[in-house]
Amino acid sequence: MFFKKISVAAAVSVLVAGAASADCSNTVSVKTISNAFPAYETMAAAMAACGNVTSELDKDHRLKIVDAFSANPSLYSMTSLTNSTSVPMIDADLLRPLDDLVASYGKDLNPNQFVKIDGKIMAIAAFANTQHLMYREDILSDLGIDVPTDWAEYIAAAEKIQAAGVVDYPIGHYTKDGWNLAFVFVNHFLGEGGDFFNADWTPSINNEKGVAVLARMAKLATLMDPEYLVSDSTFVTKQMQQGKIAMANLWASRAGAVNDPAESTVAGKIVMGAGLKGSATLASTIWWDGWSIAKNISDEEAEAAMKMIVASMAQDVIEAHNDDAIWLAPGFVPGAAAQGAFATAAGQAPNYPMNKYIGSMHGALGSGLAAFMTGDKDAATTLADIEAAYITDAKEKGLLD
Repeated sequence: MFFKKISVAAAVSVLVAGAASADCSNTVSVKTISNAFPAYETMAAAMAACGNVTSELDKDHRLKIVDAFSANPSLYSMTSLTNSTSVPMIDADLLRPLDDLVASYGKDLNPNQFVKIDGKIMAIAAFANTQHLMYREDILSDLGIDVPTDWAEYIAAAEKIQAAGVVDYPIGHYTKDGWNLAFVFVNHFLGEGGDFFNADWTPSINNEKGVAVLARMAKLATLMDPEYLVSDSTFVTKQMQQGKIAMANLWASRAGAVNDPAESTVAGKIVMGAGLKGSATLASTIWWDGWSIAKNISDEEAEAAMKMIVASMAQDVIEAHNDDAIWLAPGFVPGAAAQGAFATAAGQAPNYPMNKYIGSMHGALGSGLAAFMTGDKDAATTLADIEAAYITDAKEKGLLD
């Protein structure tokens, strides 16, 4: 199952006028679960203002939603989804097609927000997301370091920063054991021009490209906080805000937070750069983030949920929180916080590989990579074991014979 690319550039390609939020008073109980970062906090607060909305923000929500939405009735009215997390939900038939609800309540949304599968709207994209360079302009300038454009330059710059001792650690990265560490491998493998699968969907990572990626990941680990296996995006964001690191390759959705004067001790000193290149292409991926509605709820609850989705992205909400995300809804005006994401999109970063096999691969990577990072296994053994784990999981799911 493949998704069409929603380019970050689309965020400014349709800056149409839209109505500011009208009265969104809600009398039907709506329960939401979503990821936890500023854009979703903004949308949850907008929904809460309408009344009768309970929102659960959880950075590990993806681990819960399949079971929660399999209940009848569903434990939640709606959930946040991405390219990646939508696949198991759609394959399990847990989401409600939204065409009728969009026709009734979605007039203030932009057409580029409609994520269609087999011709049906299955999600409403709220914003585009990618991963790109964020750096302390003052530190690079003081040390005479050019802004890195690829991973080799990034590592060289980090080594100079480390030698100068001007911060606790030169870089930060979302390398928490599990999903995040696997995602780092995915991006770097794509950046090397790797293809995860052979024509018959058997794995293809135990090769020269896979070994090169692991070598780079091991080098990056020497330039980070030694507790890097617990470092997720929130961890790195706080490192940037507290002036503990000079550079990071971080999600675009964090760009506003790192320079927020209310949170950051170095606000205004962090500049957004493009995603970093591997040997073949940018080692970053384009994503959409948005909302889908549960199939196993009443029509009344689904209608209320749709109204809350629209309310969460009303033009006045977007204008008041412009830098929280690369919004796709009307009202967004790209500022300094969006420049890295736009440059990454302009550099034609690839999509995260959306097919039903990547979930098994991502899971196997998440379970197997830490053994290499801690020195318990060498690169070839690690990759061979990950391929074996992928084959076992794919066979259990009926994806391979």
